[in-house]
Amino acid sequence: MRKFISTEKIKELINKDTKIIPTIFILILLVFWQFVVDIGLIERYILPSPKNIILTLIKILPEIKIHVVATLQEAISGFSIAIILSIILAVLMDSIKIIKKAIYPLLIISQTVPIIALAPLFMMWFGLGKLPKIIVVVLVCFFPIVISLLDGLESVDKDMLNLIKSMGGSKFQIFKIVKFPSSIVSFFSGLRIAATYSIMGAVIGEWLGGKEGLGLYMLRAKHAFKLDKVFAVIIVIVILSMTLFKIISLMQYLFMPWTRES
Repeated sequence: MRKFISTEKIKELINKDTKIIPTIFILILLVFWQFVVDIGLIERYILPSPKNIILTLIKILPEIKIHVVATLQEAISGFSIAIILSIILAVLMDSIKIIKKAIYPLLIISQTVPIIALAPLFMMWFGLGKLPKIIVVVLVCFFPIVISLLDGLESVDKDMLNLIKSMGGSKFQIFKIVKFPSSIVSFFSGLRIAATYSIMGAVIGEWLGGKEGLGLYMLRAKHAFKLDKVFAVIIVIVILSMTLFKIISLMQYLFMPWTRES
């Protein structure tokens, strides 16, 4: 008697493949990278091997702890401020259309200006402390959050809005009962993007000066031609960015149980 594979079994196999295939591909790249460096095709001072990078990372962990903490403080502070500002501005633009008409084009134009060009100005205006780095993080994180939330607020079911209005619901009740719950998926999408940008923004700010931070440490390692340390710091940055991404994903999983995959 023939056995048929159920739809659930097919989905399970596909999900396993989507996790296994990228892992295998990355391992192949790392093995090839290690092999190319070991046989001398590429000099180690130009491209350190994965093994050297991992050993260097373990070696420098004690000395970069203070830099990791500094970068995290700047990233989380800027990310938190960006969330608050984004919620306020998105609600205002959704509620008062003239504000959206005035500000929305400026938001789009602001994304055409490279953040690396603005960062030196912040350093000159606010000094070499943490404030200019936090401002850079705010600017980097602000746009994806506010645009995602605004799109979510504007994509609410019109029939539901009319129903609440016909029942005499106030603007606050409409926002509380209909708009915000309907836009929270878009909101978390923007948060996930901004979370990964936050570490990058802090590092960009640190490149231009300061006393501590992963960006400053990376810059010093580059000037000393210690590329193994540069790659080791890149790994730390990737880990921090992915950790923040996973934290936001976990928050979405906890606060939005209806979006969980069965």
